[in-house]
Amino acid sequence: MKSSRFTGIIFISIVGLGLCIPLSLTLGARVIPLNETIEAIFSNQRTTVNQVVVFERIPRTIFGMISGMALGVSGALMQAITRNPIADPSILGVNTGASLAVVIGIAFFSIGSLNAFIWFAIGGAAVTALAVYTIGSIGPGGPTPIKLALAGAATSAALSSLVSAIMLPRTEVMNLFRFWQVGSISGATWEGISTVLPFLIIGLGVSFALAPALDILALGEELASGLGVKTNTIRVIGATGGVLLTGATTAIAGPIGFVGLMVPHIVRLAVGSSLKRVLPLSAIGGATLLLGADVIGRVLGRPSELEAGIITAFIGAPILIMIARKAKVKML
Repeated sequence: MKSSRFTGIIFISIVGLGLCIPLSLTLGARVIPLNETIEAIFSNQRTTVNQVVVFERIPRTIFGMISGMALGVSGALMQAITRNPIADPSILGVNTGASLAVVIGIAFFSIGSLNAFIWFAIGGAAVTALAVYTIGSIGPGGPTPIKLALAGAATSAALSSLVSAIMLPRTEVMNLFRFWQVGSISGATWEGISTVLPFLIIGLGVSFALAPALDILALGEELASGLGVKTNTIRVIGATGGVLLTGATTAIAGPIGFVGLMVPHIVRLAVGSSLKRVLPLSAIGGATLLLGADVIGRVLGRPSELEAGIITAFIGAPILIMIARKAKVKML
């Protein structure tokens, strides 16, 4: 692909994200004119109801962008590591593992702080990722795409049952968990953003640093090894980056699915499979998709709202079917 075309696609993507930002600040149960929104931001005043609403929406908008970036990049990373076009945190069960760990923390350790949520979620995501990869590696052929997808589906189903088993006898856990598990960015706060940001920065840094090695890995195990790439080490480091991105985001927003599936697949159709191009576009596209889904949910659900996780699932399910039919679960 010519660099000029890639630059054009990046520009269009940034413009799309730029359009979603003012929509996120102005639309909702209370619609605020754009001129009042801009005036409130630059005047830094909270004397009217509209000004207060605008400042309440700012952390939600910022968190929606960084969460979308994290989910988009983690999906591209998992697809590259597993060489599976339908891999993403929700398909491989990583989100469910993070959810189970949070439920265990709430039920048995009475956790309530953001830091505790994040560490439990990251731990659950890491254990689940390791379990899925181990199960998918059993048998001849090693961890093939279809075996990993099946292992992820089976693991996710089993962990979902455990989540229900822990919650049902405990009303207080169910009340706290049921809103979180839908997947939403509506509860974003500056405290939550500052807590989760270091994990996301590390995860994004690891992902972008591994892009050249993962591009070589896509050529095949033997060729990559011949070129000096330590394939297993690269996979472990890449998986660690993906777990940090997924676990930290899930701890605050809940298990939002399909963002990591849809965005990288659409990006590869536009710019090819090189991760040097896929990762930055997946970050921008993920931010745009999640922010757009949040806005759509607010508009459709007025005077209440539909959670962003519901909107992404509604959009993502038919795209998953399309990808599976087209790709026939072939290797990337």
